[in-house]
Amino acid sequence: MEKSKVYFTDFRASMNQNLLQKLEKLVKKAGIEQMDFQNKFTAIKIHFGEPGNLAYLRPNYAKVIVDIVKENGGKPFLTDCNTLYVGRRKNALDHLDSAYENGYNPFTTGCHVIIADGLKGTDEALVPVEDGKYVKEAKIGRAVMDADNLITLTHFKGHECTGFGGTFKNIGMGCGSRAGKMEMHSSGKPFVEQSLCVGCGSCQKNCAHSAVTITDRKASIDHNRCVGCGRCIGACPVDAVKSPDDEANDILNMKIVEYSAAILREKPSFHISLICDVSPYCDCHAENDLPIIPDVGMLASYDPVALDMACADLCNQQPVTRGSMIDGCPDGDHFDTTHPTTNWRITVDYAEEMGLGNKAYELIRI
Repeated sequence: MEKSKVYFTDFRASMNQNLLQKLEKLVKKAGIEQMDFQNKFTAIKIHFGEPGNLAYLRPNYAKVIVDIVKENGGKPFLTDCNTLYVGRRKNALDHLDSAYENGYNPFTTGCHVIIADGLKGTDEALVPVEDGKYVKEAKIGRAVMDADNLITLTHFKGHECTGFGGTFKNIGMGCGSRAGKMEMHSSGKPFVEQSLCVGCGSCQKNCAHSAVTITDRKASIDHNRCVGCGRCIGACPVDAVKSPDDEANDILNMKIVEYSAAILREKPSFHISLICDVSPYCDCHAENDLPIIPDVGMLASYDPVALDMACADLCNQQPVTRGSMIDGCPDGDHFDTTHPTTNWRITVDYAEEMGLGNKAYELIRI
């Protein structure tokens, strides 16, 4: 099998070329303009960062990609889906506030921000995954599936459940609706935390299977009736409805790949990853720890498997940051060291098995 091409440039800048110009040169060399953008809605999938976290990608990088899409006749928008957990990105209004607070707005990026799964995270498209081992019908934010093209702009960093957060994490988990996120994180069905429930009945009104009952102003869910759609999670105004969050990490990684397959098989895509501020945890945290390695560079490819593989390899070639979470630990894979209960290789192995790309790559330095 022919090796996939992954294009790379470092973070060295000069008086004649800044980092934004280097990113533009990188993605053009990688062939982004080969995509048909003319009058096409183009979703640029990015993580806007939980407020309080300062490791998320600066919006300046997004503007470079937005401008290229517009120059080629496209209609770009920045997008992400609502979160499953309690935070400032669990509904579209708070999510937009968070994005704007972190600099993602039409004035800085040149395009609009659309929260793909709607106001409460329930606006989803059901996409078949016929060869999925765990997911047979992915629940994807509707705006992502309505788009004609997909570009991913990923902050490559550590992740407590998946080992690292790369392109597949950005696509699969990031584009899943709240119910989709529950399916990936959970092997069970939602439950009600009684101490938080106020008995408002919103969950009951949104249940199509009569699984919710309210007794003494407290809701409960009958798992014999519940189908695990997760709409009650989005409907609850006080976040009393919870996901069990009990799926094994290896299966979580495989579900993320299956969700990614649902999207990637439906539309043309191009992928970009920036290895900088490699914090040990996801940008979903409202804080970020000291990076575990130095900044590495920017990468781009049409192959998401090769891209994640190249990013992991480049990270593992770096020295550990002095004073970081893994400083003083035995030498080895940095992501295994950071989160010993995870195995990031599951993602790239399974993605290759599903035909989403190739682990073998040629790194082309720009």
